[in-house]
Amino acid sequence: MKISYNWLKQYIDTTQTPEEISQILTGIGLEVESLEKVLALPGGLEGLVIGYVKECTQHPNADRLRITKVDTGGEELQIVCGAANVAAGQKVVVATAGTTVYPTVGEPFKINKSKIRGEVSEGMICAEDEIGLGTDHAGIMVLDDSAQIGMPAKSYFKLEDDYLYEIGLTPNRADAASHLGTARDLAAYLKTQIILPDVASFSTQNLTLPIAVGVLNEKACPRYSSLTISGIEVKESPEWLKQKLSIIGLRPINNVVDATNYVLHSLGQPMHAFDADKIKGNKVVVKTCAEGTLFKTLDGVERKLSEDDLMICNAEEPMTIAGVFGGINSGVTNQTKNLFLESAYFDAVSVRKTAKRHGLKTDASFRFERGTDPNITVFALKFAALLIQELAGGTVSSEISDFYPKPVASFIVQILYKHVNRLIGKTIPSKEIKSILIVLDIKITAENEEGLTLEIPPYRVDVTREVDVIEEILRIYGYNNIEIPTQIRASLNNAARPDRDAVQNMLANLLTANGFNEILANSLTKSSYTNDLETAVKILNPLSGDLDVMRQTLLFSGLEAISYNQNRKNQNLKLYEFGKVYHHYAGKFEEKHHLSLFLSGNDQPGQWNQKELPVSFYQLKAAVDTLLYKAGIKDFTVEDAALAELDFGLVYKIGNKVLVGFGNVSKSELKKTDVDQTVFYADFNFGLLLKQIGRNKIIYQEVPKFPAVKRDLSLLVDEQVTFNQLKQIALKTDRKLIKAVDVFDVYIGDKLPEGKKSYALSFVLQDEEKTLTDKVIDAVMQKVIFNLLKEASAEVRK
Repeated sequence: MKISYNWLKQYIDTTQTPEEISQILTGIGLEVESLEKVLALPGGLEGLVIGYVKECTQHPNADRLRITKVDTGGEELQIVCGAANVAAGQKVVVATAGTTVYPTVGEPFKINKSKIRGEVSEGMICAEDEIGLGTDHAGIMVLDDSAQIGMPAKSYFKLEDDYLYEIGLTPNRADAASHLGTARDLAAYLKTQIILPDVASFSTQNLTLPIAVGVLNEKACPRYSSLTISGIEVKESPEWLKQKLSIIGLRPINNVVDATNYVLHSLGQPMHAFDADKIKGNKVVVKTCAEGTLFKTLDGVERKLSEDDLMICNAEEPMTIAGVFGGINSGVTNQTKNLFLESAYFDAVSVRKTAKRHGLKTDASFRFERGTDPNITVFALKFAALLIQELAGGTVSSEISDFYPKPVASFIVQILYKHVNRLIGKTIPSKEIKSILIVLDIKITAENEEGLTLEIPPYRVDVTREVDVIEEILRIYGYNNIEIPTQIRASLNNAARPDRDAVQNMLANLLTANGFNEILANSLTKSSYTNDLETAVKILNPLSGDLDVMRQTLLFSGLEAISYNQNRKNQNLKLYEFGKVYHHYAGKFEEKHHLSLFLSGNDQPGQWNQKELPVSFYQLKAAVDTLLYKAGIKDFTVEDAALAELDFGLVYKIGNKVLVGFGNVSKSELKKTDVDQTVFYADFNFGLLLKQIGRNKIIYQEVPKFPAVKRDLSLLVDEQVTFNQLKQIALKTDRKLIKAVDVFDVYIGDKLPEGKKSYALSFVLQDEEKTLTDKVIDAVMQKVIFNLLKEASAEVRK
């Protein structure tokens, strides 16, 4: 949300600087994400001063040039000027040497001291188009006698620079989505009052343009206020209004539309202006239309309406989608002479569903779907009518029509002082609590020694419980005013636990050092990615169909990143992400931390002396093993991966729990994100990894004095037997002497019996107390062969 500093000061009298206000707003919950200075004109007329032409003589070497002596307030400059209207005795705008001027048309340019036809010129006497003040280039600007010599031109023309706040507005703070709402919070902190626009001069001049209003859907439209204005002139808005809107990023359109936008961003109340002459039957009806009714919106798109879409209709047809978007045939044009002005309160759920259904997001729907103030519609209507009359003329030609059969009730909340002090952690005087509540527009209807009964205005849809009120008190009182306790009374667990952030940073640094790039993705994703919607955590009111569930895996976050890069010819990728995955099992929600790795494309590009080397499964395995080695985890079992998302791969397990699964992503999964190249993917259970850290203590051992011995075996086994099974059988045969078991060859082919494969294994044996003899080695190997035959039906190949 964009807020203008100068605009904000119309609603609160404060001497606080823009930077101070930025800190205050952030401190009270309206986080200022950026503060930017906005110049009233490009360049801000910096370096331009008011000068007095003391002399003006003909240039000796040019008929159309004149040499002037100009007093700029303490310094006299010689300036060569080509304007026909320059003369002695004038007060003019002077750009001194070194000044950069910003013309209305064209690029900025710098004024330098130079010679023009042999005569020194120390500046420039300016025309209005040369400094961005207009388009006239007939001659220099001649100022009136009130101009003071030496005065900065910026001060003379009363240009006021502005500051733009970019506020990260949270969804619950719809009440602050305007300059008045922001000023209300600021006033609460500064213990002052807001300044409301004066609408006392509003009146109905005649009754010549009555338009009947009927509301047929009171649930979707609890309040509808309107009036008519006749005899207006639609034209360009004045500069002050165009500047106000431009600063906050709105494009000025015309004086009527700009006036409604000004009211919206001033008060937070969306307005809509209709061309009254286009309202058939002189009647406005608020209702829903038949399913499938065609309606063309302002953007020229013909849309099919739902039977649940609330519409503003005339006697024959719909004119606008209520609270969302206008129609192409009822809006204000340059030919409009009479207006029907709407100020309504629409049901938030109705607007949100309609906006989502049609894929429309507007300033009006943004506010309506979060909840506006039902009690400000008439005030906003008067404010808008007076502004339109000021800008476009005309007369108010009807009484205010105000349909409001069932006023929206305020929220009644009781708070206890002891609860306030307990939750905040500090005793705040009751007098200060009451002053904060009053300035927040919360009425105190009853009080006693223990607490207060409060009436909270309906526009504060986020303050409906005692704890919400306490949060408001704390927010305005100031989080920084709550002292940090010097003592904490709690039972402490002295068991050493790994610091999750420290471990994450350690592994991230390792991955980054090995050429990986970290990605950060949205936890919301599309349901079409999952094959198990039963365990998916679904979003009740998703922003779109692509963000309707919480992700159950980090796979598709990475694949989307790969697809994005692939489409931009960046195909060689090594990515990793730390993130959460979410599931819903038997009525309980589960949230787990995971780490994902992705390899795709080439590991090294092709060069004149080498071919391209694509990434492989073994590079991913090396990355996985390196991470586990760094984390000090080595007690895991290895199995072939039987994961739906992988064509092949491995799984490392701790007991029965999967620590990491990795392999080649299946083509069916790649197709979901339009990835057309091989991707290798690893998925760590980061929570389980953390639990294993520290279990394998590092113990110092001397290098063994006695040599190790290596023996090889070639085994014939069934195809379903894995290397890990053979390894575990061998290790448990003699854990003291057998130090390592590795595979150095695997063969499957027609030279072997059907259903068989061959493993070539190497065994490392070592006794740390003495040198092994052949007799001992042979005895151990015979035991290994016996156990392999017994437990895995393995035959030794001769």
